[in-house]
Amino acid sequence: MTGISIKQALRMASHAIAGSDTVQLDAELLLAAVLGKSRTYLYTWPEQVLTPSERSYFESVLERRVMGEPVAYILGTRDFWTLTLRVNRHVLIPRPETELLVETALALVTTPDASIADLGTGSGAIALSIASERPAWKIVATDMSGAALMVASDNASLLNIANVEFRQGSWCEALPPMLFDLIVSNPPYIDSTDPHLTQGDLRFEPRSALVAADDGLADIRALCSQAPHCLKPGGWLLLEHGWTQGPTVAAILQSSGLESVQTLKDLNGNDRLTLGRRALVLPG
Repeated sequence: MTGISIKQALRMASHAIAGSDTVQLDAELLLAAVLGKSRTYLYTWPEQVLTPSERSYFESVLERRVMGEPVAYILGTRDFWTLTLRVNRHVLIPRPETELLVETALALVTTPDASIADLGTGSGAIALSIASERPAWKIVATDMSGAALMVASDNASLLNIANVEFRQGSWCEALPPMLFDLIVSNPPYIDSTDPHLTQGDLRFEPRSALVAADDGLADIRALCSQAPHCLKPGGWLLLEHGWTQGPTVAAILQSSGLESVQTLKDLNGNDRLTLGRRALVLPG
């Protein structure tokens, strides 16, 4: 096996994964991980020659990417908010647009000792990001999947975040008997016939965390029927959804009795998050 330089390895990788939307970034992340160096190092020392074992390892991870496996699963980590989270095939890969949930939650709730629930937590991305910013808040994170909760719990331990309690179960049924200032969720919202499920990273991610019945709305309807009973007066429900679902999700929140319903757009200008508030003064 002849030696190749860092520069040559990056060029080889870019040709191999030309079908990716993020060719150069993928190549840099994979090679940096193989070498145990930063991406800056790759361009500081472009002529450094890979050892035979480094080249072999790089070619093996590159082949996984060529087969379509997401870089996050190959590396076992994904950056989200200010955190580096461990991920595997039991959890969705956290995406930048979901940071809008964290940003909105932090802006909405001003109580110094607030109680927050993150339903369907997966890797714990949302719950741990909020917890890292508000260590005095009590946060409960739930998921149906025991394997996902293990990932989330491990992330909490690795990040030394202690103000999150993890509970297994379906949506609000898993919550303790208390009322929350905020309930947030990124639930399954993709229709089972959506062609995107056969493309890109989605092919490798857990289908149960992606797909919902009723045109992708079944879990959102379930959340909206349960969550108002678990909110304090004036408490908020925040839901992520598909870019075409904003008006429908807003109507579901309103029919559940929530007030001040509005839909927020992500950085790409797409409807991404709909929120509503439980009335401050409850009837009767």
